[in-house]
Order: sequence, then structure tokens, then C-alpha cells
Amino acid sequence: MARISTLRGAALAAVVLLGAAQTSGAWAQDGATPVVPGAPAGEPETVFGEAIELIDPNVLRVCADPRNLPFSNQEGEGFENKIADLVAEKLGKSVSYTWFPMATGFVRKTLGEHRCDVIIGYAQGDELVQNTNAYYRTAYTLVFKPGNGLDGIDSLADPRLKEKTIGIVAGTPPASNMAQNGLMGRARPYQLMVDTRIDSPAARMVQDVRDGTIDVAVLWGPIAGYYATKTEPKLTVVPLVKENGGPRMAYRITMGVRPSDQNWKRELNRLLTRSQAEINAILLDYGVPLLDERDQPITQ
Repeated sequence: MARISTLRGAALAAVVLLGAAQTSGAWAQDGATPVVPGAPAGEPETVFGEAIELIDPNVLRVCADPRNLPFSNQEGEGFENKIADLVAEKLGKSVSYTWFPMATGFVRKTLGEHRCDVIIGYAQGDELVQNTNAYYRTAYTLVFKPGNGLDGIDSLADPRLKEKTIGIVAGTPPASNMAQNGLMGRARPYQLMVDTRIDSPAARMVQDVRDGTIDVAVLWGPIAGYYATKTEPKLTVVPLVKENGGPRMAYRITMGVRPSDQNWKRELNRLLTRSQAEINAILLDYGVPLLDERDQPITQ
């Protein structure tokens, strides 16, 4: 569920899935064989008897969206920026970025053209990249004001939602569950695919909850947690882990590398295992609602 538009998590889980992502973002790229610009002819150099997979082994070259908080931005303020810094420190590398909006063409124009070597957040199972092991799991969520008649709600089947105006990102998995529960009549759609440099539907949706324009937002967890904790008073964020039927709401998030980069994937997998507690701390600091495999919250 990669990386999902500002709703990359949404696009991530919707297109990969999505997802999410990131967005979910939008992962509708072609699968053309990548060409390494300026690559020398002849036999590849080797390390420990195997072909080098990275253009510069001393630099962690990250593919990222330049304006897609809470995931990444050019100022290094997103949680994927912080995770990239952690990975680079552990590997003894510096960090560089190839910036490209999380939209159609992202994988092809970044990882596929060897302009960078890793996408920090990508939904598990998408065939455009090779996934590392998952390093977090999260879900779509409900976001609402506490003390406003919705406390204790944990499912789109709750009858209290029948009379509420619900914000939903068009085309994401929860829209199917809303339709099954007869909630689309009062739904307010928000655009899925946007240029994150000029628009942030997620931020607008949370603002609309705070202002009372809508009663509830249905958002990809990392986005919901980030924006909900920035409002005053803080909004309630409830992961949708009790849905019956319809698309799944929870997804595992990995890092994405090129299908050919087997050694690089194994190196990242080893690092992720060793660094899980530190990664969790970064994600929780950004309000990401982390879930274990039994849908129980991870709080530390």
C-alpha cells in the first residue's frame, strides 16, 4: 500500500489496493524496462561477487513527493524524510532526493529511470516495485469531533452515521463500505488525484470537520492522525478495523525498490528489522495509528 496525491495513502491503498496511497499515491505507471543513464558498456563491477545495484553506494537516493505531508516534503518535514535520515545514518550514507509529484508516472520517472533507489512508503503487493518487508501497518479511519454525538463509534455500519455528512475521498476503498451501509446520499466527495504542489484535499477535509461543514471524515490513517492532532481541540481518530464485508481497510506498508535489486532489498530488510522500535517512534510522533496483525493499536 504505496504511497499514496496528498492522499497518497488514499491513492496508495486505492490504486495499489489503494493505497493507500499514498497512497497511498497514484501508482498507474507503465512497466518499461529501466535504462541507466550513462551506464558504461561491458561487464558490471562487482562487490562480493555480485553485480552492483546502486548507482552511488555512498548515498541513499530517495524517490519522494516534494509536497506531500505528512509523508514527505522538500523541507524534510515528513515522517518518510525522518525514516530516510534514520536509514541513511544506520547505513553510513548521506541522503539525496529525486522529487516528483505522487501522481501518474511517479515510479517510471524516478525508480524506473534509476534517478533514485528507494521509495520509502509503498503498499505491499504492488507489482510496479519490489517490496521490502512491511515496516508498519495502518488503516483507513473515521475522524470526528469528540463530544459531538459520535463518541464510541467504530464502524461505518453505526446507525448514527445515517444522518451525518461524511467526507470521503472518491475512489478509495471505504466508499464501497459507505455505499453498502446507505451512506452515500449525504456523502461529500473529495478529489483523489491531485497535484500536491497546489492542493491538499486531506487538509481541507479535516478543516471541514473542525468547522462543522462535514460531521465525519473517512481518511487514510497516516493523513488522519497527522492533521487531526494539529487541530484544537484535537479530533478523534478511529481505525476502521471492524468492517464486515467490502474491501479491506488495513494495509501493510513497505519500502519499494527495483525488481532487479535483490541485494538492496535484503540489506533494507535487515535494517528494518533492527530499527523497528525507532521507526515506530517516528510514526507515532506523527500521529500514525499503528496496528499489529490482530488489529490492536501499537502505542510504543
